[in-house]
Amino acid sequence: MNFFAKWSTDLAIDLGTANTVIFVRGKGIVINEPSVISVHKPTGKVLAVGTESKKMLGRVPANIEAIRPLKDGKISDAKKTEEMLKRFIHKAHNKKMLIRPRVLITVPSGITDAEREIVKGAGRKAGAREVYLAEEPLAAAIGAGLPISEAGGNMVVDIGGGTTEVGLISLSEIVESYSANVGGDKMNEAIILYIKNKKGLIIGENRAERIKIKLGTAVKTDIITTAEIRGQHNVHQIPKTVTITSDEIMEALKGPVNEIVDAILKVLEQAPPELAGDIGERGIILTGGGSLLKGLDKVIRDKTGVPVSVADKPLLSVVLGAGIMLEDINKYTGILN
Repeated sequence: MNFFAKWSTDLAIDLGTANTVIFVRGKGIVINEPSVISVHKPTGKVLAVGTESKKMLGRVPANIEAIRPLKDGKISDAKKTEEMLKRFIHKAHNKKMLIRPRVLITVPSGITDAEREIVKGAGRKAGAREVYLAEEPLAAAIGAGLPISEAGGNMVVDIGGGTTEVGLISLSEIVESYSANVGGDKMNEAIILYIKNKKGLIIGENRAERIKIKLGTAVKTDIITTAEIRGQHNVHQIPKTVTITSDEIMEALKGPVNEIVDAILKVLEQAPPELAGDIGERGIILTGGGSLLKGLDKVIRDKTGVPVSVADKPLLSVVLGAGIMLEDINKYTGILN
C-alpha cells in the first residue's frame, strides 16, 4: 500500500450534475469543468467533454449529441459518464505514473446501493485502481471547516446543479439527511418556463444560466436590474428580443426556492432536541453554486428562524472536503463506502 501511495496520483472527484471538479493529492484542484460530453452518434466517437462540450449544447447538428450524463445528482447514462470520467481522469492524472490512481467520488446522501455500484463501476472502468465513495453533506461540511467530529450538531446544505443535500452531522456521522431533486438546473428550467409563458420567448439552458447569474434573486431588491434577452418567438419561430427584470426572475424562482426551504425544514423537524438546539446556536452553512443566489440565505433564515451563512468557498466545499479525506484516507475509512 505504501508503494502504491508513493507512486499513484490519487484523485478526489466531485461528480456533479452541473460540474465535475477534481482534486489531486498533493496538488489541489486541477479540473473544474461542466459535466457535459459530446459524441458523434454514427460512430460513437467522443468529440469533447467539459467546457468545450458545454458550448455545443443546443448548437449541434443532428448527428452530434451534446448531453449531461448525470441528472438529479445521479448517473442517467452510465456509458457516457464512464467516457467523460475517463477523459477527466486522464487529464488530471500524470500519464507517466505506472500505478493507476485511487479515486474518491462524492455522491448524494440518498443514493441507493445499486446506484453506488454504478458510480463505483464507472470509476473503475475510467481507470481507477480503487474507488471510495463519500456522501456529499459530509464532504461539504469538512470542506467548509465545520467541526464534524465533535459531539454537537452541524448542519450543511449543499445546493448543487441537480440536488440539494441537507445533512445534520454529529461525531463524524450523518444523523439526519434529505436529498431533494432541486438545484441550479431546476432554477434554470423555471426561468426558461417563465420566459416562455410570460414573454413568448424560447431560450436555451446556457442563456437561462447567464440570466440567473446576472438577475437571480430570492428576495426583492432596492434596485431593480434589467437585461435584454434574445431567443426564438414561441409561435412564429423567428428571432425576438425582450427585456426582463430581477423582480420577474425572483417570481420565476419561487418554486425552486420553496423546495430548498422545505428540504431544510424536513431535516430540522427530524432533528433530536439537543442537536436542534446546537443548530439554533451554530446556524446553517450553505455550500454549492445555488448558495450564491442573492438573498437565499435571508429567505432560509426567515423561514427557519435559524442563523444562516455561506461557506467561504461554496463552489469548492465538496471537493475540498473530499480532498481532505483523500490526504488522510485512513482517518476517514469508517465514513467512506
